[in-house]
Amino acid sequence: MRRVVVTGIGMINAVGNDKESAFKAICDGECGIDTISIFDPEKYSVKIAGEVKNFDPSTVMEAKEVKKGDRFIHLGLKAAQEAIADAKLPEDIDKERFGVSAASGIGGLPAIEKNSIIIETRGPRRISPFFIPSALVNMLGGFVSIAHGLKGPNLSAVTACAAGTHSIAEAAKTIMCNGAERMLVVSAESAVTGAGVGGFAAMKALSTRNDEPKKASRPFDADRGGFVMGEGAAALVIEEYESAKARGADIYGEIIGFGESGDASHITTPSLDGPARAMKAAYKMAGEPKVDYINAHGTSTAINDKNETAAIKELFGGKDNCPPVSSIKGQIGHCLGAAGGIEAVISLMAMRDGIIPPTINYTTPDPDCDLDYVPNEARKADLSVVMSNSFGFGGTNGVVIFKKI
Repeated sequence: MRRVVVTGIGMINAVGNDKESAFKAICDGECGIDTISIFDPEKYSVKIAGEVKNFDPSTVMEAKEVKKGDRFIHLGLKAAQEAIADAKLPEDIDKERFGVSAASGIGGLPAIEKNSIIIETRGPRRISPFFIPSALVNMLGGFVSIAHGLKGPNLSAVTACAAGTHSIAEAAKTIMCNGAERMLVVSAESAVTGAGVGGFAAMKALSTRNDEPKKASRPFDADRGGFVMGEGAAALVIEEYESAKARGADIYGEIIGFGESGDASHITTPSLDGPARAMKAAYKMAGEPKVDYINAHGTSTAINDKNETAAIKELFGGKDNCPPVSSIKGQIGHCLGAAGGIEAVISLMAMRDGIIPPTINYTTPDPDCDLDYVPNEARKADLSVVMSNSFGFGGTNGVVIFKKI
């Protein structure tokens, strides 16, 4: 089986518009969650989110083209642009052997909401001709492939909050099976709209700590009360190892394991069994190495955090054998389909810099969540193997493991 490595990364989220500033802010424990500004949240029970700030889409595409893609596409193009530059690829790269693996949980929800309103208030003749192309999830991969001339496989994962991680696994499989030499993995989400926030709030999935937005997302804390929506994007350039080595590429890490599973249990309530099986599959594929850090799904919901903790303990044979665990959703919120991509980038940067990002807002221990969550302050550590977890509605799970080379 061909080995697969990561040679370029990029990201944008609520605490930074590039990978270095965002990673530093996350490790410093900064929080990008605040009162929603994208729309007026006055009538909503939830008024907070982790929004990307000061981002101009005309910096990644021509101004006249901006209206052709919804915001999740703009964010994805930004992350992809950074990852491609970071990979320092030669100009004569074979673009027919260079594909795209894209991901989003919802896609163009703002466009769907906007055009639905137009239909009701102004009639169907006023629907934008760019509506459908701007909203389709696979158009993220389409726009990215066009921007960079990538003619290899063009794939898309739409698996809720596991989509970002699944897109990494699909890209790795493609290279392992010799379907491509390189893949650009890009995951993006921008669903902070009235429909998005109102819909998740109706499910009682979101925190209503509107008066304390910086403290609203509190993974594994006993006083957690739901997740906070975030938006953002991430991208990874992954390559066949020998090819990357031959061109002298800087390698962030090797993808040594990935696991996928289905709960077959409940459409929105996560199980313990499903995540545990995905983690076991990734761990087995990786050769059961010593894992130095787990970037948890850690949503700040009562059930997820409890079940994820139990699944980690089951994998490693008890609390005393578990590595440090942290969740960055306290800093940037839950970026849904982009979460797995962003957290993979964070995991690779943590391994690069030898630092574990903190789980902020951890003040009250929960007896059901009793692992080392690296509370409130980042921690220096020698990291050689890291795991990243993602679990989504519908009972879809994804786990990826990276190793330093």
